[in-house]
Amino acid sequence: MLSQTGLVLEGGGMRGVYTAGILEYFLEEELFFPYVIGVSAGACNAASYLSKQKGRNKTVTVEYASDPRYISWKNYFKNRQFFGMDFIFDEIPNQHVPYHYDVFYSSPSEFVVGTTDCLTGMPVYFNKQDYGKDLLTVLRASSSLPFIAPEIRYQDKILLDGGISDPIPIKKAQSDGFTKNIVILTRNKGYLKKPSKFHFLVDRKYPNYKGLRQSLRSRYQIYNDTLGYLEKEEKEGNVLIIRPSEPLKVGRMERNPLRLEELYNQGYRDAKASMDKIYSYIEE
Repeated sequence: MLSQTGLVLEGGGMRGVYTAGILEYFLEEELFFPYVIGVSAGACNAASYLSKQKGRNKTVTVEYASDPRYISWKNYFKNRQFFGMDFIFDEIPNQHVPYHYDVFYSSPSEFVVGTTDCLTGMPVYFNKQDYGKDLLTVLRASSSLPFIAPEIRYQDKILLDGGISDPIPIKKAQSDGFTKNIVILTRNKGYLKKPSKFHFLVDRKYPNYKGLRQSLRSRYQIYNDTLGYLEKEEKEGNVLIIRPSEPLKVGRMERNPLRLEELYNQGYRDAKASMDKIYSYIEE
């Protein structure tokens, strides 16, 4: 039953345009879920999906990608952030591509955004009741990558990218009561994350955040363990995974609009090809 099915969205920076393509097809099919949880780019794409704004994710991610205010070395040298966070989380939704807050807040769907607590290194999740009218703040926190974005202070916590501590929040969805989940990944089948070789930079950058340093060290293991768990759950029929069917040509910081649009279209095609499987899974 759809009422018992959640939607879980991985992040991945600009690879998230794959998820945007999938959610665009869901919008066209008017397929919505009672529970949506995402981190980083996954959460950002979910926000436009839940505000029912067709084409918005494509405009924001593909068409603005080549704008230096969105992502550029200029941003980094000026503000120590590759992504222009004020531009993305203030100017775009409030001026350039207005966000339909009224539609989002009237949606019956619960929307949970995952972040990482810098002090403990543990995931912190915010649902609609928690963030209220501060949706953009928690989305910004969830998308603030270490080294290239500043920490976000919110509700007495210091927060960064949700993908650090819980990159694919399937267990949170299950603990919230959703025993069946559709999971959208932004990596090809067979991908495994490798350990980072830059721990000394992490220690230098975040000397006061022991929890964050530990989470960054174990991030690859958390990610790979989650993939293993998902594969087990998929075999048992508890999750349905959708992931890129073709090799990725897009990186986390991709700015080439042609490559981004190609990945967006791949997501759209993969969603279309998966609809029979999705409806069968929901109706089981």
